[in-house]
Amino acid sequence: MTDSPIGSTVPRRQLGRHLQRLRNDAGYTVRRAATVFEMSEAKLWRIETGRTSVRALEVEGMCRVYGAAPDVSQALTDLARETKNRDWWYSFKDVIPEGFDLYIGLEQAASEIKTYQTGLIPGLLQTEGYAQAIIRAGRPGDEDGEIERRARLRVARQAILNRAVGAPTLRIALSEAALSRQIGSREVMAEQLARLLDASRHVDLRVVPFKAGLHLGVLSGAFSILRFPRTPEGEESEPPTVYADGYAGDIYLDKPKEVDLYEATFNSIWDAALDKEQSSSFISDAARSLGNA
Repeated sequence: MTDSPIGSTVPRRQLGRHLQRLRNDAGYTVRRAATVFEMSEAKLWRIETGRTSVRALEVEGMCRVYGAAPDVSQALTDLARETKNRDWWYSFKDVIPEGFDLYIGLEQAASEIKTYQTGLIPGLLQTEGYAQAIIRAGRPGDEDGEIERRARLRVARQAILNRAVGAPTLRIALSEAALSRQIGSREVMAEQLARLLDASRHVDLRVVPFKAGLHLGVLSGAFSILRFPRTPEGEESEPPTVYADGYAGDIYLDKPKEVDLYEATFNSIWDAALDKEQSSSFISDAARSLGNA
């Protein structure tokens, strides 16, 4: 079975949820199903959570073991073929961090993104120079060319903000620390602050100053909440997902209670933030302070 991370994220997640539901309805534990399909339990988990693609022939076999109806089996094998479609970031596959293609795909499909960042500018608003400085610090052994490609991938993701149709609604809460900490040279940081100031005219960007005191974001750390377009019937096409970029690995949460917890946390952060005009002034002051340093 192919274990490539490249492929269309949303169909992978949809397929995985259907296969998990079929397995549960058929009374198969993960261990038993993995044994029948001659794969590791970890591999089956990756399929069911949409972290890897699976061939249509193997999906057909899984449906047969689970006793799925013929029309369900046909629909899922068709969905498996769709997961093999290559997305635009396929050309960056050599520099995509393990598992991060899942987030890129969700980000591309999202209709609403809420982000809270504690110490860094979020990737969707980073300049290439700023991104290179971060990547170089985290990967000191990489060649310059590889660092540049990683930074270009980060900048390429920002194209979703300029889509004529289907651009996501973006709300960003940014800790004062992200504006105060110089990343890269002064020139790099000045360019980044200018980019932020320009973005604040088009994106709902709020600064959370230190003087705001304790709010739930102090406890939660950085995270993003992604929501997806609704179907014509008004239902969510994909479960809302919380993403946290951990130093030792990424975290994805999509249980309703988990999403509700982070929604309440984001609201607490938003309430503690400066308003839109005050936030723009704060960024302008930070840029001037950098120039006078």
